[in-house]
Amino acid sequence: MSARIEQAAILLMTLGESDAAQILKQLGPKEVQAVGAAMASLGSIQRSQVQEVMGDFLEAVSNQTGLTSESDTFIRNMMTEALGSEKANGLIDRILVGANTKGLDTLKWMDSRAVAELIRHEHPQIQAIVVSYLDPDMAAQVLGVFDERVRVDLIMRIANLDQIQPQALQELNDILEKQLSGNSGNATTSIGGIKTAANIMNFVDSAVEASMMEQIREADEPLGDQIQELMFVFEDLKNIEDRDMQRLLRDVNNDGLLLALKGSDDELKAMVFGNMSERAAEMLKDDLENKGPVKVSEVETAQKEILTLARRLADDGELSLGGGSGEDML
Repeated sequence: MSARIEQAAILLMTLGESDAAQILKQLGPKEVQAVGAAMASLGSIQRSQVQEVMGDFLEAVSNQTGLTSESDTFIRNMMTEALGSEKANGLIDRILVGANTKGLDTLKWMDSRAVAELIRHEHPQIQAIVVSYLDPDMAAQVLGVFDERVRVDLIMRIANLDQIQPQALQELNDILEKQLSGNSGNATTSIGGIKTAANIMNFVDSAVEASMMEQIREADEPLGDQIQELMFVFEDLKNIEDRDMQRLLRDVNNDGLLLALKGSDDELKAMVFGNMSERAAEMLKDDLENKGPVKVSEVETAQKEILTLARRLADDGELSLGGGSGEDML
């Protein structure tokens, strides 16, 4: 559990259920699950912890104009997964004043394994459409539930998706809606594609990624090359502009950055140091020198968290990320 998630959980616990529910309404499914799990795991909270969290919160929002809301949808499945049914029911009743998630959108609120089981016996093309509709990190988790042969097949199908008939997508949406007790959804015609496949591959475990790429190239070498070119990995951050690196570092957790840099090359480290204050850079260098051995999995997790943040900021137009080829822009 990251320090920031634990701080968020403590802050919500101090606000009370009603106010906490209003804040949860502003979060996406992954954030709700992460914070909910952190709240469930909190033991006794010391007064000093609360004071520290409140102080950090007041400092963080001192220059903010307010919270923004991207959606009014809420999630029953995520809160139950995070807290367990008994703990979650009381809070869910307060949060879900009127659940209005829709068909395919509802999948984004579900546990990745539950999504995998839901589509396991569907036609591979239907599976590809559903997986491509999910956020890349969740899509990678869903793929991880299947065996390697299926994973490779689905990534190739996703890469070759481009346009889908609105009626077909609406029919799929309606089927999921009945299964999940959601409401009707709006059809869309653009889904999948090589960029979507590349984004999903960015979140696949490194040990699995190499094998998948090898098999994709064996089946379709040009397609494999196109996917590889569009993949954005942690080391590609050294190719972004200084102002974009500075924007990214403003939101990066120091502990996570320390772990992520343990597995990076000197060029990227130098860029990070060069976009920090002299004092902060010296402290980070000292921490890196004094940090003992860490697990590769911990480094990869920290790097993926930073990449997720970078992509989110890029999607919001706050920074620009060059694709793996240095030509595409996210």
